[in-house]
Amino acid sequence: MNSILKKYLFIWLFVSITTGMLPDNTWGNTASGSAPLISIDLKNADIDNPDEAAVVLKVFLLLTVLSLVPAILIMLTSFTRIVIVLSLLRQAIGTQQMPPNQIIIGLSLFLTFFVMTPVWQNINRNALTPYMEKKISGKKALETAIQPVRGFMFKQTREKDLAMLVKIADLKRPKNINDIPTSILVPSFIISELKSAFIIGFLLYVPFLIVDMVVASVLLSMGMMMLPPIMVSLPFKLMLFVLADGWNLIVGSLVKSFS
Repeated sequence: MNSILKKYLFIWLFVSITTGMLPDNTWGNTASGSAPLISIDLKNADIDNPDEAAVVLKVFLLLTVLSLVPAILIMLTSFTRIVIVLSLLRQAIGTQQMPPNQIIIGLSLFLTFFVMTPVWQNINRNALTPYMEKKISGKKALETAIQPVRGFMFKQTREKDLAMLVKIADLKRPKNINDIPTSILVPSFIISELKSAFIIGFLLYVPFLIVDMVVASVLLSMGMMMLPPIMVSLPFKLMLFVLADGWNLIVGSLVKSFS
């Protein structure tokens, strides 16, 4: 963990120094009435030394990648399936906003970290660490890092979804998975994850729906039509969920579904 923090601190210092975010006299400039500005100038770059301009372009690329981190976390990992299943579970039980959205998203994030740990360890071992040690180039590190992510997505993607997007893109029939571009794999993976999440959500709805139907039938037979069935069935659904150790079963099944 300390090594990872050091890497991110080094990246932050590099970006700060390169983009001028750490001026020598910040407080003095502010006091004199002129706010400190960030200036990135390519005019004075040496034409015979393109590395000077390349550093600035790398900074822009780094900032762009950092802005895409939330989308990458949501769309290229197990987060989508987990958060949808947990949301559907809450609706099936009928507890309205319990557990709160913050709890569902937090649990989904930590389960995502747990599921994706082997992939990220592979990226750190084969791509990030050699790149930080200057053993491989940035392009080679990126190509190496994308392979474990593609492998994870291929395991969870249905062939039918891949074939549909390949046909829409009017591409030649790929000979193997290496011929499938990432631009085709990502939406196919997301579609497959949505389908898997809704299938699991449907299976979760069935037992709670049966409880609602039984309670509604009993109340109707007793002539208690003015009493909302949801108020009577909610305690029974909570009791059923707790006695069956629902959280253990659901979390365990979700994690195992990615193996």
